[in-house]
Formats: sequence, C-alpha cells, structure tokens
Amino acid sequence: MIQMYLRRDRRKRLEHAHPWIFKNEIERVDGSPQHGDIVSVFNHQGHFLAKGFWNGQSKIAVRILTYNPNQDIDQAFFTARIREAWQLRRQFLKKTAACRVIYGEADFLPGLIVDRYGEYVSLQIVSYGMERHKEQIIQALVSVLQPKGIMERNDISLRRLEGLEEQKGVVYGEIPEVVEIEENDVRMYVDLLNGQKTGYFFDQRENRAAIAPLCQTFQADGSKRGADVLECFCHTGSFTVHAAAYGARHITALDISEHAIDTAIRNVQLNGLEDRADFEFVVGNAFDELRKFEQEKRDFDVVILDPPAFAKSRQAVEGALRGYKEINLRGMKLVREGGFLVTASCSYHVRPDMWLQVIEDAAADGKKLLRLIEYRSAGKDHPVILGMEENDYLKFAVFQVKSRA
Repeated sequence: MIQMYLRRDRRKRLEHAHPWIFKNEIERVDGSPQHGDIVSVFNHQGHFLAKGFWNGQSKIAVRILTYNPNQDIDQAFFTARIREAWQLRRQFLKKTAACRVIYGEADFLPGLIVDRYGEYVSLQIVSYGMERHKEQIIQALVSVLQPKGIMERNDISLRRLEGLEEQKGVVYGEIPEVVEIEENDVRMYVDLLNGQKTGYFFDQRENRAAIAPLCQTFQADGSKRGADVLECFCHTGSFTVHAAAYGARHITALDISEHAIDTAIRNVQLNGLEDRADFEFVVGNAFDELRKFEQEKRDFDVVILDPPAFAKSRQAVEGALRGYKEINLRGMKLVREGGFLVTASCSYHVRPDMWLQVIEDAAADGKKLLRLIEYRSAGKDHPVILGMEENDYLKFAVFQVKSRA
C-alpha cells in the first residue's frame, strides 16, 4: 500500500471529518501512485489517519474512503456502502421510489451521485477513483436496488478537473425516453438522458411541500381563496405543480428554456390540474421579465425564486451576490402587501450569512420589511457531514413581505 504523509503545519481538517486532502497539505508520498490508486494517509508523526483515492492531477489529491486501515476497497465494500445509504433513505423518507440514494462524500462514497427514479437509476461520477471502480459500483447498484436500467450522466465539466472525459448513456438494462415519478403526492415527468444534472432536483422535495400553507390566502372577512403565484426559473414546473395541487388559483411559470416550459406544461397535464387553476407559461430571462412585470404593475400573493447557481467558484461570488440582490429585490417588489417571497440559492460558495445579508440589503433598497417564516436546506436524502461545508450548499427561505409605509 502506498503511504502518504501530511505536513505538520496543515489545518487538521481530516481529523474533523473533512474527507478531502489538498496537494498543499502533503509532505511526501512513499511510492508512485497512479491516478485512482488507493493510498494510506498518515500524519507527520506516522500515525495512520485514513485510506482514499489518489489523483495527482486534481487539486483534491486524496478523497477519503475509510478510516479503517484493514478495510479492503473491493466489491463487498461498494455493495455494503450502497446498501447502508439505501437503508438510511428507507428509514427517513416515507416514499423512496424517487430519491437521492448516494450523495457522494456524505455517504462515504466520494465523487459518486446516484438517484433512483422508480425502476430506473441515474449515476454520476466526478472522481477518478470512482471511475476506475465503475463496474463494481454498477454491480452493487444492481444487487441493492435491482433496477431495470442504469443511466450514467457523466456529461458535466467538473469531470475534466479530475482528468476524466464527459460521457452519458445507458450502462445497464434499458432506459425509457421519459420516466414518471411521484413526489409529495404529485407526479412529474423526468428526462434521464437530457434533463439537467441527473434528471431531477430531489434536494427541494421537502421545500416544495413547505409552500402548501402559502397557496391559499386569507381575505379580510376571514375566508380563504387560492393564491396568485409566480414561479421564476421554474425548470420543469415542480413548484408550479405543487402550488396548483395545494390550491393556488393562478400560476405564472417563467423559465428561459422553451424545452423546460414545454415539460412544465406536460407535468401540469399529467396531474390533471388544468381545471384547478389558471396557468400562464412564459419563456424569457427572469431578470428582464420581472422588470417588465413591475412596469406593468403586476403583483402576486407568492413569488418563488429558485435560480441556478450564480457562483460556481470563489472568484464568482462578488458577481453572484449582485445577482441575488437584484433578483430578490425585483421579486419582493412584485409581492402584494403581506404576501410571501420564497427564495433559494444552490451556490455553495455563497454562504448562508452572505445570502441573507444581500436579501436584507435588497429589502432596504426596496423599502420592504421581511419577516422570516421558515429557513430550510436540502432534504433528508442529502445528509451533511459535520466538518464538511461543501455538503451544505442549499439555502431556502420563506419571507413575509410588508411595506415600510
């Protein structure tokens, strides 16, 4: 086994459960590991700390697999880890037909993402070591989940940082063009081959359910009526479908992708919601469309903002903060007095305190008072290792919006 020793003056992140070792933390390596080889990690005094995958061409030189010096990284290892992750989902989720089964480092399988869509599985690998063990991983998934088909969605640029090529396709069984899943008692179509990421965003499952109380609003006489809702960056309409199912009377769904809007319309039809609410589907840039809505003096009981990541690196944070401030300012200006702004960020590099601060600054500029009703992160199928902030990326908040006047 190749041995690697860490510097004396490093931060002891590994001892605090962070599963990455960066190149600048390494004192020396005894041996000549190939990319994807298993190395044993020791501190500067020679005490064993962990074993993990080596990648000399990545900034993350080692991704930790185990803290047991005697554990073999073989077929039994991958089968046991996947079974353990699957059992955790079954314990905490009421329904597991559609969920994230493997969340990388948080499930002690660094660089591996696995989502289950009923009888089908979507697989994504972003570490060199996992790529070398792909066949063992596929065998383990077949053994534990017994799917009819497995799709690999390794068509992301992040793989190039690991020295891996982008690719996608069916690696086991057969995959239909579109699959149907159920979430929070609504149904959604998912395109496993061409949909974003691995096909669907499971991380917002519980957050989508959290909008139920907002979709019917109280009147002056104490009665209720369905809310008027705007969903921006609607993708395939997950919040739109939930809002209609929860009693909203009018929903405007906005996305820059015409294909996404077409899928959102199909998802509304799939649930038979066409007669439950009035729908307006808009293809356009959210920043431009919100500005146009303001000029037209349109307003809504609920405005939902679920944008893609504005910052994919530390260097992009400053620009991302400007983007989050602008989109939230424009969103809250469209909320009726006492209505609700539902807003999210999936940019890890924008930490929660930074994100909340720019929303506060936007409220000041817009002369609004925001009352935080609920703050959430990703769902239970996206656990977080304490000591690894990178797992904890999603921020989701519900604010009541009132005028300063």
